[in-house]
Amino acid sequence: METNFKTDARIEKGKYSEKTINRLKEIARQVRIEIVKSIYKAQSGHPGGSLSATDLLVALFFYKMHFHPQDLHWKDRDLFVLSKGHGVPALYSVFTELGIIKEEELSHLRQVGSILQGHPDRLKTPGIEASTGSLGQGLSIALGMALSIRLNKSKRKVYVMMGDGEMQEGQIWEAMLKAGNEKLDNLVGIIDYNGIQLDGMVKKIDDLAPLKEKCEAFKWKTVEIDGHNFEEILWALDESDKHKGKPFMIIAHTVKGKGVSFMENNPAFHGKAPNEEQYKQALKELGAEE
Repeated sequence: METNFKTDARIEKGKYSEKTINRLKEIARQVRIEIVKSIYKAQSGHPGGSLSATDLLVALFFYKMHFHPQDLHWKDRDLFVLSKGHGVPALYSVFTELGIIKEEELSHLRQVGSILQGHPDRLKTPGIEASTGSLGQGLSIALGMALSIRLNKSKRKVYVMMGDGEMQEGQIWEAMLKAGNEKLDNLVGIIDYNGIQLDGMVKKIDDLAPLKEKCEAFKWKTVEIDGHNFEEILWALDESDKHKGKPFMIIAHTVKGKGVSFMENNPAFHGKAPNEEQYKQALKELGAEE
């Protein structure tokens, strides 16, 4: 996790109740347990980036988005695109907590014929709005959605989550330029900035810094937050509703593998399932039974 950033969150005392924060924390804990269980069962998947994105996804689906789990095609729903598609175990677990998919489906992650593939598939999985996986393309999809919504004069919003590694892709910056020039204030980007990609540390492979200034130069209103502090996450999501005339970017500083000690900030767990001993330790640390 990047530690040399200055958070932009300015939160009024008592703005978010302890009950709300504790509820979201407990949902996130359950989601992390389900991530670990499903990836262990599959012996395949990406635990690091799924665990780092968990708190952000929980805040989106259980606090901010206009979204009805019982009516996935509700015409006024907000849309979500997971551009970092390999982190989809987190989204599947969130969908389980929402009752969109059955818990037993998680044990079929990445199996042939399962509705839960290794990357989001809108033709197989209820609730998925866009099939992603080839990194760098999700923002372009979200951009098209946001343009369409504006043409239809709808108040819906589009949220898209990107990984920091995929921010090295040129297509991301083409989409950011277009969104900024179009003044798409119905588009909210979230960067899961955990500092680690497949081959190692983002800073050493292709440094993104200064990321906030780059986003602002592309005409996005941009804030930086601690992506595991629910008060800051909720503040940033609420701020995204206030700013008009620009797309909104949330740079969320996170920890790869958050919640499991041996996975935290460990590049080895970008795309590796835990063994049996590690699995038991992870569940113990998350306060779960096998």
